[in-house]
Amino acid sequence: MTDRHDLYRAAGVDIDAANNAVERIKPHVARTLRKEVISSLGGFGAGFLLDKARYEEPVLVSGTDGVGTKLKVAFAVGRHDTVGVDAVAMCVNDIAAMGAEPLFFLDYFATGSLSPTVLEQVVAGIAQGCEACGAALVGGETAEMPGMYAPGEYDIAGFAVGVVERRKWVDGRSVQVGDVLLGLPSSGAHANGFSLIRKLVEDAGVRYSDPFPGGDRTVGDVLLTPTRLYTRAARSLQERVEVRAMAHITGGGLLENVPRVLPSGLGCEIDPDSWPAPAVFDWLRTLAVLPDATLYRTWNMGVGFVFVVPAAQREEALAALAECGEAACEIGRVVEGSGVRLMGGAGQ
Repeated sequence: MTDRHDLYRAAGVDIDAANNAVERIKPHVARTLRKEVISSLGGFGAGFLLDKARYEEPVLVSGTDGVGTKLKVAFAVGRHDTVGVDAVAMCVNDIAAMGAEPLFFLDYFATGSLSPTVLEQVVAGIAQGCEACGAALVGGETAEMPGMYAPGEYDIAGFAVGVVERRKWVDGRSVQVGDVLLGLPSSGAHANGFSLIRKLVEDAGVRYSDPFPGGDRTVGDVLLTPTRLYTRAARSLQERVEVRAMAHITGGGLLENVPRVLPSGLGCEIDPDSWPAPAVFDWLRTLAVLPDATLYRTWNMGVGFVFVVPAAQREEALAALAECGEAACEIGRVVEGSGVRLMGGAGQ
C-alpha cells in the first residue's frame, strides 16, 4: 500500500523536507527571542506578553512588506542570505518612521518545491535583521505550492509589530516652515525599483556575474546588498531632540515619501548634491539616460531615511546621529507649498 506521504510527495509537497527545514531554522529563530515571547516555534500562533509597566499609553504599530522583484536577482545569482534582511528592514523601517520600537516579526515564505537549504539561508537573513533591530522572530508560514512558482523560485514577505508611547507618536503634524531635513545614507537600491534595474541590466547586456566597476564584487553581489535598518538611529535621535517627522524612503523615492509626512500646505526643497550617493546609482546612470524625476521617484538615490527636526536643533541632531555611527547629512528644508523641489530644477 502506498504511504500517504509518498502520494503527497508525488503531488509535489514533501512533508519530510518541511520538517527538516523547521529543524534547520530553529537555531536562527532562537537567537532573536526576547523575554516577552511566551510561545515556542511550531505552535498555531505566537504569544508576546507586552510589559504594560513600561508604558502609560502604548500604541501598537504594524507594518507589512515584501522584497519584490529583487528576488529575481537572488534566483539568478543563487544567493539567498541577504533577502531575509530586506524583508525585515522594509517592515521595521516603516514602523520606525512612526516612532515605534519593533517588538516582533513574522515571515511568509512560499515556493513551488521546498529546499530546506534555501529556506535556511533566507531565515538566517531574517534572523540577522531581527537581531540588528531588537525584534523577536516569533513565527511565520512556510507554504509549498506546486505549480504556483517556477522551479527554484519563491516569495518572501513579512509582518512587524512595534510599540510607541502615544505622546511620542510621530505623525508630522508639528512640522513647520524652516525645519531641516536630515538624511541617513542607504546601502544602495534597498528593495525598490528592481523591475527597472533588471530591465536596464538586460537591455545593456550585463550579466550578474560581471565584475562591478571599481571593485572586486560582482554586479549581482552589489545589487543584493541588503536594506539598511534605521530603527536604532531613529529611537536614539528621539531621545535627544524633537523629531517632528520621519520618512522611510522606499518605492516612490524622495519625491513621494517625504511629502507623505508633511502637513497640508507644506513641501520641501532637497539638494541632491548634499550627500554622497552609492556607486550603484552612478552605474545605473551609465546603463540608460533617465530624467532626474524618474531617478528620484524610483530609487532612494543614496538617502534611505529622513528626519525632520527644528533648525535650532540641527547640530545636536547631527551629533546624536554621529554617536550612533550614522553619517547623516542635511539634505534640505521645509518650505511653503507642496511636494518636493529638487534644487537644480528637477522634481515637482
